[in-house]
Formats: sequence, structure tokens, C-alpha cells
Amino acid sequence: MLRLETETGWWLVTHPDHAHLAGAFSQHWGNEVFARPEPRERALLGIHAHDDGWALRDAAPTITKQGKPSAFSSELVGKYSAFEEIDLANYLTVRERAVQQIAAKDAYAALLVSMHTYNLLTVRADRGTIAPAQLPLLDEFLARQQQLQQSLRAAVESTDQNLEDNFRLLQATDNLSLLTCVDYASPATLLHPMRKNDGSQSDIQVLPQGNRTFRLNPYPFAEPTLTLTFPARHIPGKTFTSPDELQHRYTNAAIQQLTATVHS
Repeated sequence: MLRLETETGWWLVTHPDHAHLAGAFSQHWGNEVFARPEPRERALLGIHAHDDGWALRDAAPTITKQGKPSAFSSELVGKYSAFEEIDLANYLTVRERAVQQIAAKDAYAALLVSMHTYNLLTVRADRGTIAPAQLPLLDEFLARQQQLQQSLRAAVESTDQNLEDNFRLLQATDNLSLLTCVDYASPATLLHPMRKNDGSQSDIQVLPQGNRTFRLNPYPFAEPTLTLTFPARHIPGKTFTSPDELQHRYTNAAIQQLTATVHS
């Protein structure tokens, strides 16, 4: 789950809906400056579906020790250090399920999702927030992901350059979707330099304009202004006495469509 605080409560966005927004961004990626993804359909599938394994978990939202919805928030942008708030074994089960679900459909897409997951839990994770007794769980999970990636690489036909480009596109559009869903208020840089049509690479700056609107420089999309929608539920109340209270309010909240706008 992702959360955005309001004056009276929280907007909550599920992981699958956040990933679908990343997939929507990726559909429009590419212009006279930045390269379009290839193989297109397989890359877009991986980006769109990379968090589908979270559907069951997000259907039953939980709370933090402070009584807030347990979710990714603006405070966690740029770091991955919330392991003290989660059940690691359950979390890794969800992550593994997400890769397995997409592997049943397409090996190339699954390889991208596994690479994204591995990067998240190695390069970007803060191991210091994991209890020492649980570290073997993480390391065993990472070893299984490495083995899976080896088998998936043998099953797909793709250049290393295309695979790296599409991994970076997943990371970049995932990052842009996260910034959007929490309406991040500070300047940011999308993860990884992105490949341009002339073969060079460029960082992309994300400059917030308010109300989930961002200016990107340099600009990577086909349209000079791009507006997308994504579903969210507004939950009244800042803190909750129990997961059951949050679950009741979440279940009874109407699904609404929020807008996300990026422009050059």
C-alpha cells in the first residue's frame, strides 16, 4: 500500500495500482531524445505487472506502531528502511509470489521483475533495519532470485543492452509512480541515467509543481503534456486503534480516480 496524508485522513493506493501507473508511464516513454523500450510488449508487461503479487496483502491493510496505515509514504522516498514495520517472512513471500505470477506468463517480463526485486533488496535496502536473526531469510531469498534469473536468462533472447535499458525503465517509471502517489514535494532524480537515441545516457530531474504534477528535465515522453489517472481510496482518520478499524473504513471507502500530470 502507498499512502498520502490529507487534512482529514489518507489517500491509499494499492501496490498493483501503483505498478499499473508505472506501466502507463512506460507506454508513453520515448521521443526524439529518449529511446523507446524494445522488445516493447514484453518490457511493458513486466513493468505493468511487477507488483501484482501484492493484491491479496493490500486487500487487508495493517497499521504501524503509531496507528497509521502501514504503507509507503513520502518519508521513505529515496530509502528502503521500513523493515522494522513489517513481517519480513510475509513480505518476502509476497515478493516471491509477484515474480512467480509473471513468470507463468512471460519469462522476459519475469526477469525484469526479479532484477528489480533484487536491486531493491540489495542496493537500496538498509540491512541495519532487519533483525539479525532474520537476515538468513533475506539472503536465502536473494540466492533464489539469482538462481531464477539464471534460468530466465537462458529462456529469453535479448541483448544485454536491451535488458539493462528495460530494467532501468522499470526502475525509473516505478520511481516516478511512487513520487506521484505520495505527491512528493521536493526535487528528485529518477533512478538511473536513461539511454538516449544517440547512445548516450542522461539523468532525468523531477520538479514538483503541486497536486501530483511534475516537470521533467530532460523530458522522456512522446506527448509534451501527459495526464494519467489511477485509483485510490480516501480513508477518514489519521490513526486507527486496530487493523480491523482500518479494514472497515478501507472496505467501505469509494474508489476514486486521481490524476497524475507530467510535462516538459
